[in-house]
Amino acid sequence: MSKSLHRTVVPASRRGILAVLTTVVLVGSLAACTSSPTTPEPSDVAVADGGELVIGAEQEPDCTDWIATCAGSIWGSYIMQTPTLPSVFQTRQVDKEWVPVPSDLVAGEPVAEVADDGTQTITYSINPDAVWSDGEPITSADFEYTALQIRDGDDIFDKTGYDRISAIDATDPKTAVVTLDSAYAGWRTLFSVYGLMPAHLLDGQDRSALMTDGYDFSGGPWKIEKWTRGTSVTLVPNENYWGEKPHLDKVTFLFLPDTTAAFQALKSGQVSALYPSPQLDALTQIEAGLPGIQSQVDARSGNLEAIWLNNAAAPFDSVAVRQALAYSIDRDAIVKRLFGSLGIDKAQQSFNSPMVAPFASDDFSQYTLDLDKVDELMKGDGWKKNSDDVWAKGGETATFSIKTLAGNKRRDLTVQVLQSQLADAGFEMTIDQVTPADLFGTIAPEGDFQAGIWALVDTFPDPTLSSTFSSVNIPSEANGFSGINFYRTDIPGLDDLLGQVDSEIDTDARIDVSHEADALIAENVPSLPLDAVPNVLLWSDKVAGPLQINPVEGPFWNLAEWGLAG
Repeated sequence: MSKSLHRTVVPASRRGILAVLTTVVLVGSLAACTSSPTTPEPSDVAVADGGELVIGAEQEPDCTDWIATCAGSIWGSYIMQTPTLPSVFQTRQVDKEWVPVPSDLVAGEPVAEVADDGTQTITYSINPDAVWSDGEPITSADFEYTALQIRDGDDIFDKTGYDRISAIDATDPKTAVVTLDSAYAGWRTLFSVYGLMPAHLLDGQDRSALMTDGYDFSGGPWKIEKWTRGTSVTLVPNENYWGEKPHLDKVTFLFLPDTTAAFQALKSGQVSALYPSPQLDALTQIEAGLPGIQSQVDARSGNLEAIWLNNAAAPFDSVAVRQALAYSIDRDAIVKRLFGSLGIDKAQQSFNSPMVAPFASDDFSQYTLDLDKVDELMKGDGWKKNSDDVWAKGGETATFSIKTLAGNKRRDLTVQVLQSQLADAGFEMTIDQVTPADLFGTIAPEGDFQAGIWALVDTFPDPTLSSTFSSVNIPSEANGFSGINFYRTDIPGLDDLLGQVDSEIDTDARIDVSHEADALIAENVPSLPLDAVPNVLLWSDKVAGPLQINPVEGPFWNLAEWGLAG
């Protein structure tokens, strides 16, 4: 998975404030996964102080420079960014909803005001107790440094919101006043999705070089002790953290990209917890019962899986071909095959995930399997079927490669079903398995693909598709390969609508314009949404604490509260 600023690849949207409006679906323990409309209750087993845990990690990030495009894998945020970098807002459960709340980095709710001239100021009062791991205070200079690195830097993952910053007043070390040149409805994402970086250690230095392979500073409860590429990451407590300190002495994340092998590692005791992409065989085993292993499943997910199409590469540089592809696929049948056992059998009809359901329309529901429509669209675009029953035009055939991550059995099944359905419609699809580091580090940013299948993960409960589909976020040499519009989407009129979604302060008006944008996106099919991927957390009886899936921040959001069973 990857992340998007208000989500992520998941390139995860760090979406936020409107989760309270989200009305979404079920959850529960696996045994009751289709019956409960609420988030699973946290596990509640007494915790002993001390000891170590080894946890399986499905993906390894390409780098730890979190604002750079190389940090696109959401797993990097789960295992290293969230535990070490302080953020202004954290997503926490309030009245059964996951909403952004101010963290202990700040002394209270930041004050956001929109002036008559349309500019917006946000005032952050910094907790006087907040310090970095070397004992230096966290100050407004850290806000200024972080903001300018994102706004003015090259190779930035997503500048949404930061690109509106016109001034930062850091004259008071414990108060940062940020001015935006226009109102930004998603202002809570600022200094929350990326977190804060230490100016006293990085200013004037090569940030990218210093942070690429891990770093020894921290403003969170944990520090990175060691990252052995290809093997593991080890965290130890930050002794200078001003909040509640971890119970455990050490946590090691062992990279296990093969989901079958990871499941075996849990059953054998090699690892004590997993957060796996839901796999059919694993779900079947969990439902049958696993001695000594507990589980939670949460369908209230910000993980949106889709078939991503490169709009600048043949054959998907044609709207008609993209629409024809959408009519070639029985998405409901795929979703039912993958998640029917969880009671999920309908395709996602918007790129806005269930975490921001009020902002999502159902315009993609028009695309159901219809081979007559495929013929009509392809012939209208000048294609004819050749002797192999594959569409051909100008000496080229409707043949394309789809990138998928190696070792993911669920995706293997998905692309195999897709391959069969598309062949019936006259498309020839080949499958190319790649690593997350290659996919999100180089292939996707450089546009070196025709199609791919992966998930975007919302990393903040706030709606925005501008990071995903705005043309200004197409990575290129000219912008230092910043942005996560890997799909090279450039739809006339869409930038303006997405900009209105980002700027509109009135919630009802914001929802209306979001629906307008959804309709335009569906009409042009820049890519095709498949499903919202449920979250699954598994752990052995030796693990204690309030374990609970956080659908935005992932499974390790409260790792400091984990421990060995007392």
